[in-house]
Amino acid sequence: MHPDEFETRMRRLEYFHALRLLPGVWTVLRVDGRGFSRLTEERFEKPFDLRFHDLMVRTARALLEELHGVYAYTESDEISVLFRLEWDLFDRELEKLVSLSAALASATFTHASGALACFDSRAWLGVSEADVVDCFRWRQADPGRCALNGWGYWSLRNSGQGVAEATRALERASVAEKNELLFQAGVNFNEVPLWQRRGTGPYWETYQKEGYNPRSGQQVLATRRRVRLDEELPMKDDYSSYVSQLIASGCSSR
Repeated sequence: MHPDEFETRMRRLEYFHALRLLPGVWTVLRVDGRGFSRLTEERFEKPFDLRFHDLMVRTARALLEELHGVYAYTESDEISVLFRLEWDLFDRELEKLVSLSAALASATFTHASGALACFDSRAWLGVSEADVVDCFRWRQADPGRCALNGWGYWSLRNSGQGVAEATRALERASVAEKNELLFQAGVNFNEVPLWQRRGTGPYWETYQKEGYNPRSGQQVLATRRRVRLDEELPMKDDYSSYVSQLIASGCSSR
């Protein structure tokens, strides 16, 4: 067989190599920690550990910066990163984008923590800005529920209840009962840090930086970009407006 024919035949067996994200649609890459329940059980405090939170924020920033995203959202062990309509990194090749984002997240977290961490990745596509807003509203619906359950579960465990007993108690409890449980344990859920209840959002912002023009000999202002970290995200309709503004800002800063 001619070498070119052999090469062609082997390439054809890479079935998904040519699969690309649809043009003209919004893309969100979502990465999730794999086996993080065991990782956090062994190395971090429960129900929340500021060190783990900082590691996830660092990982989200790396994805935002290295892959040229508009906005990143992280809660628990997951990160969602939004990209512009015309984003064309790696010619929008799905195989490379999901593998690279998972690898980048895994390497960043592992290097920063000193613990082997593994992330998987998937792509979400939306045809309108409303779809994008709904996507991030969907992800932000998760941390409030999980934070309440997490604080309730570990309050029961710390009081001496076993895994099964604490789990059954929470399964039967209403939201009001869970809040009362925490109050009796000395925790006011409304005073728990917002990043635990709403997630965290790194995004790009523009700012003016003073510089010196050697040709004119004058001080000048230059527009620069930097990543800002928002740990006091709004909720519900206010969060919808927040994401819409980030979309508009991301499109205008091309």
